[in-house]
Amino acid sequence: METKRRALGRGLEQLFSNEAFNIDDFEKSIVEASSREDVVQINLSELRSNPYQPRKVFDQEKLDELASSIKEHGVIEPIIVKKSIKGYEIIAGERRTLAAKKAGLETIPAIVRDLTDDDMMTIAILENIQREDLNVIEEAMGYKSMISTMHLTQEELANKIGKSRSHVTNILGILSLPKKVQDMILSNDISMGHARSLSKLNDSDKIISLAEMVVKDNLSVRELENIINEGNFEKKVTIKKKDIKNPRYRLVENVMRERIGTMVKVNKNNVVIPFDSEKDLERILEILNIQIDMD
Repeated sequence: METKRRALGRGLEQLFSNEAFNIDDFEKSIVEASSREDVVQINLSELRSNPYQPRKVFDQEKLDELASSIKEHGVIEPIIVKKSIKGYEIIAGERRTLAAKKAGLETIPAIVRDLTDDDMMTIAILENIQREDLNVIEEAMGYKSMISTMHLTQEELANKIGKSRSHVTNILGILSLPKKVQDMILSNDISMGHARSLSKLNDSDKIISLAEMVVKDNLSVRELENIINEGNFEKKVTIKKKDIKNPRYRLVENVMRERIGTMVKVNKNNVVIPFDSEKDLERILEILNIQIDMD
């Protein structure tokens, strides 16, 4: 039996390692690892979006351009899907799917692969982040979801998505701002530099007042910082949490994730190996060379 990681190609292995994950390499590895028989025609009516897709609005002009191309040349690269209870969920290729519908197609070429919910969420977020399709709020929510679900530190997340640690920290800081200020960021009334300065403050009312002042008086980031430093503004107290995990545990986690292909956790004298189906459990047991006779 081939392991799940081999079946999925080299790309998905990066989800379980400290390497940066590249969505284009992931799709390429899936296609290259697939035979012609693996590419099947699936009715568009049987497809539904990745439930973890953070992107809610797609650029209609770009969709129309892609639909025109599909009308002329067809769908060149198959989408990647996962079998679900009813039909299929799109792992990668939602824009192609939407454009194919616009082009009047009834079916689309697809490769069916089995992924966990964590895989689906991570790929959906990374696809949008790396292809610059998310607004900054959606990007921040995506980072937050990845940190929570994959139990990553900000440093580990930064390595995985190919961004700097400061970028991740600054983006996440936006989520602490009042909704009104977040909307001002989305409308480009204030910059990320302004947002970073405002996110260090505690009082929501004062944050909104300062943001409105930035817009009204066309303040630069430096001018805003001077006002904050010279004024009576309470700043947040940042407490840096130390990573108390035994370095050996972290090394064991990385080795086991690479070997087994799932998010192994080692902590408090426990080793947790999650699986998403009986078939996946059998795969893990086979990798560990464990034979169980249930008869």
